[in-house]
Amino acid sequence: MLNELSDGLSSYLLPFLIAVPLALVVYFITGRRPDDGERRERPPASPPAPVAPAPAPVVAAPRPVAPSVAPPVAPPNVAAAPASLLLVDDSAVARAKLGKLFEGAGYRVTLAKDGDDALEVLSRERFQVLITDLEMPNKDGFELIAAVQGSIETEDMPVIAITGHDEMSARVHQVQGLYGIFKKPWNDRELLKRVETLATLRKA
Repeated sequence: MLNELSDGLSSYLLPFLIAVPLALVVYFITGRRPDDGERRERPPASPPAPVAPAPAPVVAAPRPVAPSVAPPVAPPNVAAAPASLLLVDDSAVARAKLGKLFEGAGYRVTLAKDGDDALEVLSRERFQVLITDLEMPNKDGFELIAAVQGSIETEDMPVIAITGHDEMSARVHQVQGLYGIFKKPWNDRELLKRVETLATLRKA
């Protein structure tokens, strides 16, 4: 009876023992193939979408610039030429003092030693004011003044007389057209003020 039972179990177990390993093999084999198939059947990945180029930066159009107009150039500031004076005296000391006084005040000074020398200078140059001594050799101050006032070129030139003698002062009052009489030694401030006024008048 045992023999029959073992034969019966063997007939059932043997197929089971054969079927289970086969089923496992088939499972593992068939379990991987669908993945391969899926991989084969999966549609190819679509190519990456083209990346649109970045928009160019918007640059504002430059505003039209009105042409610059240079301001008118002012003429150079030309300093006025200094007034010119003719100083006539036969004394070298007096000429030196007068020259230093008026050059220090900014005038252009020309010196002459007598009337003849002064008339020669007047024939070449123009002066704003004539300052002359009265008592001089060759041609004295009275003759020089008469010559200046009798010439068209110099008749409008102001003349100032300087003298060291009282009798000359009395005589000079008879001369027409004089703009001042100063006694030696003269007052520098008063003489400068008188010359400044006369030089401005002749410049105008």
